[in-house]
Amino acid sequence: MGYGGVTAPPTPNIDSIANAGVRFRDMWAMPACSTSRGVLYTGRYPLRTNLYAALGPADLANAMISPWEETLPKLMKRAGYTSALFGKFHVGLQGNNPFKLAMPNALGWDYFSGWLDETGDPSSIDTTAGGVGAQGQFVWGYVPGAKDGGADYGACYAANMACRAMSAPYGDKNPPGRACRDSGGLFLPNQSCTNSATPRTLDFSTLSAHYVSPLVINRGQAVEQPSSADPRARTYRNIEATNDAIAWIRQQQGTGRPWMATVAVATVHTPLQAPPISSLPADALDTNGLDPSNPTTGFILSNQMIEAMDADVGRLLTETGLAFRDATGALHFQLDLANTMLVYVNDNGSLGSTVRLPFDATRAKGTPYQTGVWTPLAIAGPLVNQPGRSVSSMVNIADLYELFGEIAGLNVHSIVTRKLDSRPMLAYLRNPQQAEIRRSNFTQVGPNVQANGAMNGPCQFANSCSQIPVTKSVCEDNGGTWFGQGATGTYGGKSIPSDGFTYCCQVQIWLHDNGMPATNVNPEVGVAVRNALGYKLVRNSMNDYIPETNSCRQRTTDELYVVDEAMPIPQLDTSERLIGRPYNALQQQMHDALSTELGAILEYMSNSTGCGVIS
Repeated sequence: MGYGGVTAPPTPNIDSIANAGVRFRDMWAMPACSTSRGVLYTGRYPLRTNLYAALGPADLANAMISPWEETLPKLMKRAGYTSALFGKFHVGLQGNNPFKLAMPNALGWDYFSGWLDETGDPSSIDTTAGGVGAQGQFVWGYVPGAKDGGADYGACYAANMACRAMSAPYGDKNPPGRACRDSGGLFLPNQSCTNSATPRTLDFSTLSAHYVSPLVINRGQAVEQPSSADPRARTYRNIEATNDAIAWIRQQQGTGRPWMATVAVATVHTPLQAPPISSLPADALDTNGLDPSNPTTGFILSNQMIEAMDADVGRLLTETGLAFRDATGALHFQLDLANTMLVYVNDNGSLGSTVRLPFDATRAKGTPYQTGVWTPLAIAGPLVNQPGRSVSSMVNIADLYELFGEIAGLNVHSIVTRKLDSRPMLAYLRNPQQAEIRRSNFTQVGPNVQANGAMNGPCQFANSCSQIPVTKSVCEDNGGTWFGQGATGTYGGKSIPSDGFTYCCQVQIWLHDNGMPATNVNPEVGVAVRNALGYKLVRNSMNDYIPETNSCRQRTTDELYVVDEAMPIPQLDTSERLIGRPYNALQQQMHDALSTELGAILEYMSNSTGCGVIS
């Protein structure tokens, strides 16, 4: 999209989609993954579905996408489309959802193959590498090479106890422990396959982030749940999702029936792990021995995860015949011949620790600021007139719901009886001179519904405290320290109370009382609205920390900014660009108009009545 400069990882295949289609330069998602996916699949803002944040195990079914919604696959079924979803689900969690592992089918998908993690996020890395070492010994999830304290030869066991000897030269980028893990096996360092007693200590049951996953296959109402020893569950997530998508799409091609495939990857997600060497360019940096929890190292790992995702995008397109490569390796599309539309979109901005300039790491994923919600969107296919251009008009991830309906020849506003927040998009593809359709854009994040009014516990980072991480393990996998119920260990040399705290502001009081500096408290609720002139109003609500009195106070703030999409340095809603009061006449007019617009959108929340379910 023109940002990131030399620090941005190369993505030639995704670039090809943008070059062959239309770049939407002003697309807003929601600040969190579940929230954006819920909006994409319903065309409705979070305030209408109750899905305000990334789902966690304590969130009730009321906070999940309801099977009574006219979800995207249900909408497309009206035009005869069969549908499949691959990879990430995360608009429902089986712990509190009555449909359990059949949730995808309950929401309308004919076929689902992906991960239904209990927390919604990938599990923690198995630092024992399958029981080979002590807890915490192998922070990468595999036995490293000798240069990093591991071994350059050993025995690689599959789950059926088939064994093969593996070795590599000293300092090789693909040491045998990593190659064994990438193939789904467990590696015994400095051992031979003739030792029959040792393999009984291997543990194929423990999940491990992106490499050992809780795979679920949902066909109709039938559910298959392969064990963690199954090779499919032990394949790098992005590769497995792409493999399944390729197989399913090939089955649909030639049937004469229209189809829709959603490949929802979670590759660039904590815990960060280097992808298989086979997914990376030959000149990729050697990441063996790098600490995945170190912010500097995190940039390298996240870059490689993006490169691996891009490689699988190219593989998906070429192996389904939607594109081919010429002698130089360049990608050429055959979307007209295949009568297929292709959409690439992100669900939220980057996690703060992986944000690169010119974006703002302190106002990233989980916040309604530009770095958290302004994301790439590219669309290619036979309905695009004059490909290779950009659209500067405001669009929202909700609008994709309507676009898919338009592609299928459906008038979604006459079909869906509930309030829709989507706007038409097909005109932007067909007409290069299309005037702006939206008069404003909107985004929203906040706590999900939990029993007895509870909320996620505080997660303290070096410079801020957030209540977005849904569990202790998710907090720690994102580099934070858990201060909620069940807190353990120390912070700044002081023991954390095991009962924990309810709010981040209470953590700041504890820090102050223990001689440590307090940090920023991230808002619990954040909304934003902007207009076509670039004025943006951000409204944050939180139980905030007041340093002057070392106390907590509930407060709501309005912040006014001017933002744009200039390349390579856009105007962002950073703290130094906050428009101070008193406003001049134009600024006051913009604030008042945006505040009225925001009030009209949020009025639905104050007028809604709740519904409870007792089981």
